[in-house]
Amino acid sequence: MTYEAKVREFYDTALHCYEQFMGDRWHHGDPEAEASGVSPRRACEILEEQIVSLVGLEEGRWALDFGSGIGGPTLHMAKVSSASFVGITNNERLNQRARDKAAELGLAAKARFITVGDTDYKNLPFPDNTFDAATFYESVCHIPDKPALFRELCRILKPGGRLGGMDWLQRPFGDHQTEEQIMQFMRPLNDSTAIPGHGTVESYKKMMEAAGLEVTMARDMYEGVKSRGSATPAEQAQWLHYEGPEGEMFQKGKKALDDARSAGVFTVGMFAAVKPR
Repeated sequence: MTYEAKVREFYDTALHCYEQFMGDRWHHGDPEAEASGVSPRRACEILEEQIVSLVGLEEGRWALDFGSGIGGPTLHMAKVSSASFVGITNNERLNQRARDKAAELGLAAKARFITVGDTDYKNLPFPDNTFDAATFYESVCHIPDKPALFRELCRILKPGGRLGGMDWLQRPFGDHQTEEQIMQFMRPLNDSTAIPGHGTVESYKKMMEAAGLEVTMARDMYEGVKSRGSATPAEQAQWLHYEGPEGEMFQKGKKALDDARSAGVFTVGMFAAVKPR
């Protein structure tokens, strides 16, 4: 079984758990918005609106959302920008849920969701220079061949097209400086959440540049501080006692994420880049 197939199977199982605890937003919210006291959902929307601004989306433009899950971010971006979207994943179950949401919100004409093969991110089913923008929300971390994905995203962007997104990363922090010290916390997280390996802010920047993109933003969203999630103490307890499908796996995953956050070696990065004209 390919690693990509493992990711697909992981999300078949994760759907129940993630939707129960996070609704249709499976990514971190804007840290400043969260600190101001807005709801976790609104903090996610604010971050999505920042990405819309970074990639210059507006009516008449066409965008690809890579790893679109059950469609929450894709549909919000379509709503606030009036741009048209294609969301892609290798999981038909998630895509069908996203299509249903698009129909419920009256956005089916603005966002469609397609299922691609497990390794089709290395050869996306779109011609060169198709999209005005491409986005991603905590999805690239699941890809074994990240350089291949960034090359494809560059290929399908029009000259002047923009890439924007955010992703799980690792970093040295405090007493944890060596790869061995970092992986003491990151390996259990990788194993429990179907991630082949985390990159860093700098490695993502280099991969984007090697793909032919000009990077305009590569920043640690939690520079100098430990990252945090949006779960309340009561929600934390629910995560750690989740008894749905594969409950033990998700309990372990939550604990591993909390441990990596506490050690400071887990973080989230935000990126923006442009394809040269």
